[in-house]
Amino acid sequence: QVQLVESGGGLVQAGGSLRLSCEASGRTSSIYAMGWFRQGPGKEREFVAAITWSGGSTFYVNSVKGRFTISRDNAKNTVYLQMNSLKPEDTAVYYCAARRTSPANSAAAAVSTAYAYWGQGTQVTVSS
Repeated sequence: QVQLVESGGGLVQAGGSLRLSCEASGRTSSIYAMGWFRQGPGKEREFVAAITWSGGSTFYVNSVKGRFTISRDNAKNTVYLQMNSLKPEDTAVYYCAARRTSPANSAAAAVSTAYAYWGQGTQVTVSS
């Protein structure tokens, strides 16, 4: 089993920045990739970004490209999501997830059912 704990959410004004962290513990050797998903008010959960654990390949949803950066620290079993130029539409609960396979492309990275482990989520609110 793998446990994921997110941190770093909060309230920020539009145009501001936040950095989310997600620390994995437990059987971390089974992790091949980690990702971030989000669920806004009245919306379905959507893919945001993912990173492979070995080569560090990254994948993003179009709406965050150029504004968000996903990175990892293998030694700390931690993945980060640096969010810049935040917009009110980025308001959501952000979830960290881990999977036991490496996605080959963005479409594969975005499949939520491919992620076996999920954190409890952290709230990000962007005010206008």
